[in-house]
Amino acid sequence: MNLERDIIMALRQVYDPEIPVNVYDLGLIYEIKVNEDHDVYIQMTLTAPNCPMADYVVEQVKTAVEDVPGVVSVKIDLVFEPVWDRSRMSEEALVELGLDD
Repeated sequence: MNLERDIIMALRQVYDPEIPVNVYDLGLIYEIKVNEDHDVYIQMTLTAPNCPMADYVVEQVKTAVEDVPGVVSVKIDLVFEPVWDRSRMSEEALVELGLDD
């Protein structure tokens, strides 16, 4: 689906304020659902539950997805189960952070 691809591209423009990697490649996006009405549901997490920038990151994700042509509405569900860990990061993110063992 092209809309989901466009959403992923938009998410790759949103960066964690403390880590120089986008939220998608960082593995913070757990699920993306787009229904036939183009309403978008995103389940995401943060690198730490007590992140002081939580509201900012969630708002940036919501705004980025709302700006994708064709998206009607966006619902963000912030979860902390399962707990985020570096195994969720893309290969590109691991290389960027020098964590590619």
